[in-house]
Amino acid sequence: MSAQGDCEFLVKRARELVPQDPYAAKAWLITARTLYPADFNIQYEMYSIERNAERTASAGRLLYDIFVNFPEQPVVWREIAVITAALRNDSQDKHAQFLKGVFETLPGPVQCKMLLKATEQCFNTLEKAEMLLLLLKRFPESVVQHGVSLGESLLEAETVENLDTPVNCFRKLFVCDVLPLILNNPNMCLPVSLLYKYMHKAAEFYICYVTREPSADGQIQGSQEVGGLKSPGRGRSQRYVIDGLSEKSSVVTEPWERLLEMVGVVGSLCDWQGEKANRSYSELLQRVSELCRYMSATDSEGFARCCAQIVTCCTLVLFHSAFHYVSAVQPSLFQGHTSLSSCPWVLLEDLSSVYTDVEVERKHTHKKRKLADGREKTMSSDDEDMLAKGRGRHIVVNKAEMPGWAETVEHFRTARESWDLLHSHQSLETEFVKICSAWKTEMWMWFRIFLTDMIIYQGQYRKALSSLALMSSLQLQQNQIQNSLSSSSSLETQRAIIQQASCHYALGEYRMACEKLLEVVSGLMPQNHEAVKSSEEQRKPRGKTRKGNDLRLIPCTSKSILPFCLQLMLACFKLRAFTDNRDDLALGHVIVLLQYDWPQGENLFLKAVDKICQQGSFQYENFFNYVTNIDMLEEFAYLRTTEGGRVQLELLPNQGMLIKHHTVTRGITKGVKEDFRLAMERQVSRCGENLLTVLHRFCINEKIILVQSLP
Repeated sequence: MSAQGDCEFLVKRARELVPQDPYAAKAWLITARTLYPADFNIQYEMYSIERNAERTASAGRLLYDIFVNFPEQPVVWREIAVITAALRNDSQDKHAQFLKGVFETLPGPVQCKMLLKATEQCFNTLEKAEMLLLLLKRFPESVVQHGVSLGESLLEAETVENLDTPVNCFRKLFVCDVLPLILNNPNMCLPVSLLYKYMHKAAEFYICYVTREPSADGQIQGSQEVGGLKSPGRGRSQRYVIDGLSEKSSVVTEPWERLLEMVGVVGSLCDWQGEKANRSYSELLQRVSELCRYMSATDSEGFARCCAQIVTCCTLVLFHSAFHYVSAVQPSLFQGHTSLSSCPWVLLEDLSSVYTDVEVERKHTHKKRKLADGREKTMSSDDEDMLAKGRGRHIVVNKAEMPGWAETVEHFRTARESWDLLHSHQSLETEFVKICSAWKTEMWMWFRIFLTDMIIYQGQYRKALSSLALMSSLQLQQNQIQNSLSSSSSLETQRAIIQQASCHYALGEYRMACEKLLEVVSGLMPQNHEAVKSSEEQRKPRGKTRKGNDLRLIPCTSKSILPFCLQLMLACFKLRAFTDNRDDLALGHVIVLLQYDWPQGENLFLKAVDKICQQGSFQYENFFNYVTNIDMLEEFAYLRTTEGGRVQLELLPNQGMLIKHHTVTRGITKGVKEDFRLAMERQVSRCGENLLTVLHRFCINEKIILVQSLP
């Protein structure tokens, strides 16, 4: 029998004995290895028996022997591939744990060599990167040799694959796994330009990860088993899977904190001015604000270093604060949003002064009239407050409706300060524009929302209208990509239109404002009577009159938007109604709109009555269709009397033709007088109608007249 035949016989005999007498089988193989020490099959069979019996120590020793003595055998590499796969997967399976134990028994140099050889056997870029990453984590000294090359290969793979988002498997491995090993290795010495490149790649990934949009792809409903995002993302119940990675590997915990920590490390490596660890985002902004003061006084090298530091820090603070602001005012934009009760918020002109900025020149004194100065007024700011620090416009928020109002407004302020700082010097702006271009921020819907609100805050309304048009175009593109129009996107569309109306009003373009308002109102459903009362309570007069340049954050709901639309229409018509030129139609619209939030508009109503008295007549044929306020009805009934001035009122359809043939005097109950009395009695019976329903009907039915009444 030949030597090969002897080896095969001995291996076969040992296999047969394993189920019956494993010790005998082991003895046969020991004898065989003694006789034929260079035979691979004998040694591999010995390893297989120990592996199948899950004897860690002996299996590790035998694996070491066959790896050292037979490194070119394909079977050996298949076995090593199984072991390294178990090392990469972090599985808690019993067999996987055994394979990891086998690997741990190997000497360090052998482990290193084995991982390097296993890496060379990989042809898939992602698998090769994971294998090399395993090597770098276990042997930090290898980071100097392989760290940068691994990072560059991942970034190159991302480019070659032409992926449309930085939130991909290659960037995730680079940012979350490879880059920390590179930055924290004391023996690494990278050029500053490369550090900034890596920093910006990491920042783009973290920001895009946090701000990723909801999508049916990659979402699995269920409870979150692994760490979630920090506030406002903590506790979300939708999972997210990055293509090419497992669900667990796709999770990035505390992304903003990781980014901030990386800023500290890169800052120390780049010798940033006054940089220290454990800074917050607000402290970062404070530091670079101080740096900006003396940046111009430095030499060219110092100027470039300061510029890079300021742009990097300000950019991160800007996006951090802008995200937190937008996540409060438009939470449905972001991945994992599940709260059905949350709705968009919209930043608009504050119209609190629409009732209070008119001085009443004269007051009637008849017994029925409830005088404005005699009413009980509840002055309170418990539900609302002016929220701003430093100079600038105030932002009014209903604290009961937005519990986190203080942080939201503070984030908005911080983001604005960062933006201003980035545009305070040409060099800073140029570098910031480069970053925005590389990150394609023009396609970030959430950031466009912040920019629009910031522009509105700055009072650049014409520019805001352009931004809103761009936002609408971006929204349309996204809807086409998703091939759906969700309730969320319709709310976003409504949000943009109401902001357009507010901007047109601020520019004095009242007809355009009214057209936009009526477009919004047509899609709203008026609330019930209780909701009306609730809205009135929220808008009780404050003790301090505003100058009219404040802003207000309100929720995008019918309960809040419809009242705002009514107030803005009132503001548009008020100026036209009280000019020296007579305009009964505009004055009539004002009277109808003043019914909302009564008696806040009583002073303005009294001024309208004064104007009617001065004219001696008033014509508004829609009066009995939409005026149901009992105080107003009493006032107009009084105007017909001798004590009220016997004002000629044409409030009924076609009444003008009848008046020519009747003389209306006190005590006569025929003709027009009788028609007026009956109409007034019918109107009093309607005083219990839902006011918002009446005013909503007014906006819908009289849309054409309302628009045509404005210049």
